[in-house]
Amino acid sequence: MSSGYFIGLISGTSRDGVDAALVLFEDDQPRLLHALCLPYPEPLKSDLDEWLAAPSDPGRAQGGMMDEFLGRHFARAARTVADQAGVELRDIAAIGSHGQTVWHEPEGDPPRSIQLGDPGVLLRSTGVRIVSRFRQADLDAGGQGAPLAPLLHRQLFHCPDENRAVLNLGGIANLTFLPRKGGVSGYDCGPANCLMDLWMRRQRGPQYDNKGAWAASGQVQQRMLDAMMADPYFSRPAPKSTGLEYFNAGWLDPYLRRYPASGEDVQATLTELTARTVASSMTDSGTERLLVSGGGVHNLYLMGRITDLLPEIKVESTRHHGMHPDWVEAVLFAWLARERLAERPQHTGPITGSSKPVLLGDVWQNGSRSNGASMR
Repeated sequence: MSSGYFIGLISGTSRDGVDAALVLFEDDQPRLLHALCLPYPEPLKSDLDEWLAAPSDPGRAQGGMMDEFLGRHFARAARTVADQAGVELRDIAAIGSHGQTVWHEPEGDPPRSIQLGDPGVLLRSTGVRIVSRFRQADLDAGGQGAPLAPLLHRQLFHCPDENRAVLNLGGIANLTFLPRKGGVSGYDCGPANCLMDLWMRRQRGPQYDNKGAWAASGQVQQRMLDAMMADPYFSRPAPKSTGLEYFNAGWLDPYLRRYPASGEDVQATLTELTARTVASSMTDSGTERLLVSGGGVHNLYLMGRITDLLPEIKVESTRHHGMHPDWVEAVLFAWLARERLAERPQHTGPITGSSKPVLLGDVWQNGSRSNGASMR
């Protein structure tokens, strides 16, 4: 399968809507033709936010209705991105849908990572083959199930003349290391925007810290920051992954009670937490250039702090390397769908800790589903 149109869909931990990317593959390289974010309707977003605020695994019955609602919204995103690009759905080879993560527990018994956005609803609504449930085969093989972005980062950004790393600043920050010689590795290094966005919603309503201006107006509270940095997640060795199940209001509130501070000082401290955990994760990595994607790339204050903390490393957006920073993860799931249909196993071991190469994703077509699997 050397060419064709694919759609990638994902809603990240920011939960502001569905990112959709229409991708054309030519000579194994993805070319982004069109992309958009289809915001969640306010009632759906409110229900989802309230539902995810509970620090517990959502039950199967509780998730069924939300699974269907999200499936319909993901289908609308797929139809819209194709329509705006002038491409017929019948010409789409497959839709790769990550869904909306609502629970990630790779070290549970059994390990689970739950994404909602019913693939069956997507299939019925679009008539296009669906690839979804990308994380389960990796979990079944002993991996963390995340992050998966390093697989595409290697394809897009590896350079034989330079040691590079790629940083995705979504709700959670994940790093990919791309040495000039050798394989890819990566892991989730901690919170990116999730705690900053949580604090903004509490203090200023449903908005984000535009360019980091509110954080820039505050002062970092060093005692609070030191206490946060002592969290055991940050010193855990890789492979490791995390999410809102860990870095949430329940994690943040004890620090706020122990170290009272003004709103802007808390925001400055949370921004510094992200910058410092990223920087400490890169110690002794030999990285010469750091490419940044995700919503956090637009936070100029955060980007400035990361740059200041890494004076020997060139820090820049993935935009300078042929891929818009807002759409890298949506392109990822178009690429993974293509890889799955080609039955190419992914060597996730250095990233997730998987014990063997795995086929990532289940395929829904013609009313049936085939599973991803470990390779012997």
